[in-house]
Amino acid sequence: MALRIETDHARFKAIVRGKIKQNLKKYIQKGEMIGKQGRDVVSIPVPSIDLPRFKFGHRDTGGTGQGEGEPGDVLQPGQVEPGEGQGAGDSAGEHLLEVDVTMEELAAMLGEELRLPRIQPKGKERIEDVKYRYTGINTSGPESLRHFKRTFKQALRRTIASGTYNPDDPMVIPNRSDRRYRTWKEVVEPQANAVIIYMMDVSGSMGDEQKEIVRIESFWIDTWLRSQYKGIEARYIIHDAMAKEVDRETFFHTRESGGTMISSAYKLCWKLIEENYPPSQWNIYPFHFSDGDNWSADDTNQCINLLRQSVLPAVNMFCYGQVESPYGSGQFIKDLREAFPKTNDASVVTSEIKDKEAIYGSIRDFLGAGR
Repeated sequence: MALRIETDHARFKAIVRGKIKQNLKKYIQKGEMIGKQGRDVVSIPVPSIDLPRFKFGHRDTGGTGQGEGEPGDVLQPGQVEPGEGQGAGDSAGEHLLEVDVTMEELAAMLGEELRLPRIQPKGKERIEDVKYRYTGINTSGPESLRHFKRTFKQALRRTIASGTYNPDDPMVIPNRSDRRYRTWKEVVEPQANAVIIYMMDVSGSMGDEQKEIVRIESFWIDTWLRSQYKGIEARYIIHDAMAKEVDRETFFHTRESGGTMISSAYKLCWKLIEENYPPSQWNIYPFHFSDGDNWSADDTNQCINLLRQSVLPAVNMFCYGQVESPYGSGQFIKDLREAFPKTNDASVVTSEIKDKEAIYGSIRDFLGAGR
């Protein structure tokens, strides 16, 4: 019976996973799911799942397609014609089943659906993580590592071998020679660390809808990159005519009304990298989101020079997402593409995000390079 339950449970999980993958594009567009994120899992609403089954009817009812009637006739008593309204009713409607999916499973589904390649981290041999693993049993050691089960077994063997064991009074008292202790050794594992530096234009032309798109896309970028690295950090920069570092909450809920100087964000990004993240040891991912409306052509040239001379040599790739806004000119992405054509420099990845439906393709644009 236990084996049957485990088989059915595994089958149910496979069906649920298939349903989520089937509707993953729809889930990606919705921000409500992010609000249901726990520490390690996300709750996802999926339609109720009915497993197919056969139901036998009466022998005198005939076979399929037999009997009187014309196309469009009502087949069952009480069934209404299409288009007719129904009252309040007393029957149950369709329910949604909420299932918990781990972040690792979610990242795996994302990778499978978008066909994302595995990332080959850099700095893997330079950052080491020391862990202690219990590898055996010894007759000496600290009392905090005494193995009680092994100690009792050894005492039981000794009393049976010596003939002092009494089944009617099965008391076993370990002595000093019976004690057993766990032993350990240090294991040095290479560990790849990564940092994501999010930058966003918060000038007046970036409205709530544009920032919601950025919030949703950054969630999925986080999900994938965290599945690729053991240690990961996130830093947040907002800018209008000036840039400053903020926390995550401020990043997604700040709105300014000033002008836009994108170079201020790139300068602060480079300062963070210089002071905190040596490129030889860290995998660095700057993501910048804007509506493409910069203050001047001179500032755009300054951005391009800063990227070319400082930022790009230090990072895995630089990603720019342009969120469509009725107030933005959209010129900046054209200037980036002209300065860094794909055929010459694959370290600059650009993506146009017109609306929430475009988030799916934008994630593939950014993460499909496997850098």
